[in-house]
Amino acid sequence: THFHKNIALSLSLSGSPQINPFLSVLHVFMMVLVDEERSIEEGLLELSNQTDASGCRITACVILSTFVAVCGSFSFGVAFSAFASLSTLGATFGALFSGKMAVVLGRRGTMWVSDILCVIGWLCIAFAKVPVYIAEITPKHVRGTFTSSNQLLQNSGLAMVFFWGNFISWRKMALLGALPCVIQGIGLFFVPESPRWLAKIGADEELENSLLRLRGRDADISREASEIQVMTKMLERDSKSRFSDLFQRKYRHIIVVGVGLMLIQQFSGSTAVISYASTIFSKAGFSLTIGSTLLGIFMVPKATIGLILVDKWGRRPLLLTSACGMSITCMFIGLAFTLQKMQLLPKLTPVLTFLCVTLYIASYAVGIGCLPWIIMSEIFPMNIKVTAGTLVTLASWSSSSIVTYAFNFLFEWSTQGTFYIFGAIGGAALIFIWLLVPETKGLSLEEIQTSLTRQPNEINRM
Repeated sequence: THFHKNIALSLSLSGSPQINPFLSVLHVFMMVLVDEERSIEEGLLELSNQTDASGCRITACVILSTFVAVCGSFSFGVAFSAFASLSTLGATFGALFSGKMAVVLGRRGTMWVSDILCVIGWLCIAFAKVPVYIAEITPKHVRGTFTSSNQLLQNSGLAMVFFWGNFISWRKMALLGALPCVIQGIGLFFVPESPRWLAKIGADEELENSLLRLRGRDADISREASEIQVMTKMLERDSKSRFSDLFQRKYRHIIVVGVGLMLIQQFSGSTAVISYASTIFSKAGFSLTIGSTLLGIFMVPKATIGLILVDKWGRRPLLLTSACGMSITCMFIGLAFTLQKMQLLPKLTPVLTFLCVTLYIASYAVGIGCLPWIIMSEIFPMNIKVTAGTLVTLASWSSSSIVTYAFNFLFEWSTQGTFYIFGAIGGAALIFIWLLVPETKGLSLEEIQTSLTRQPNEINRM
């Protein structure tokens, strides 16, 4: 056994147990810990090298669970578009409690609370850990696509407001937006809990039942269950879910990536452009009715592009393409308003502004719109997912609230200058993504988290 081999080795190193008994015992203890750590690492590597045919299956349960999870996102899209500034403020407060609720109640339980509160008031939708739940239940080769459906449903809600807002009252839109919450409330009776959350609380039997429902009753879930349990065991021994754990050196990179992507998402102007598209069109002299209607029609197709490409191209190429497109279109919008201020080419400004706003929203949807939430749900290990997820969500909604509130003041200060600032932030985002954001396509959550949190010198010592 490892223990007997370590006894013999420690005796040879220390000379004699009678001469140095304390050193011998200490050396044995440390060697046993190293061997146990090595066995966990070797176990993960061995599991990752095995084929995973059953884990690649897309079952009806996975599709149903994803659909139920994202139903509330449609309602949030309606609320966000119709009541943007209030929704971001409400979501900021919701982010403070979302992490703890996800641990205590589970992913499905948190969505239950979200759904009940959402029927009463949509703003409480921020409680739900929808991207995290979807990432934890879906096979790795389609994880990005399924998680992107959250953004697709939000865009569907936005589209309904942009398109139908020209024809029906906001009260009727509010009633239509609440219907998916009713569907979600019924659907939550039939979907399983996240296997990784079940592993965290030690419910091994429930974990296996959940995986069987998600992968199929005839599927071999032993490899996936073992991988989840091994990683959970390693992380639980490493540290608990405390806020101070986020400042450990090995988590520094993933925290910077998670928070940085959320700040880029908001400070590049996405919330302001989408929320105040009608104001921008009016300022440019473009027809408000035509602009809102065309934008509403365009909302769903442009969100579908990212959903199709995310597991084909990967996260990094889409993020780089998205940031580049957003930066260029913002610069052109700034140029259009500059020409308007100089009273040059007056007929060009309205058309150029509309085209650039449309292309900006398309660029946003391809990458920056949905991928920060996907990557956030992938890179954080279970032991810090609660605190890190809460921190990242809080950073997102608080910065969104700041941008939404400040946009009117910036727009009055300098119309063209506002978009030049957004364009410059998009350019800085390219550098950030290129240098720091990892590629997670095609890897299991355990493989991603092991590669990002295990330091090279730490693994070499094993």
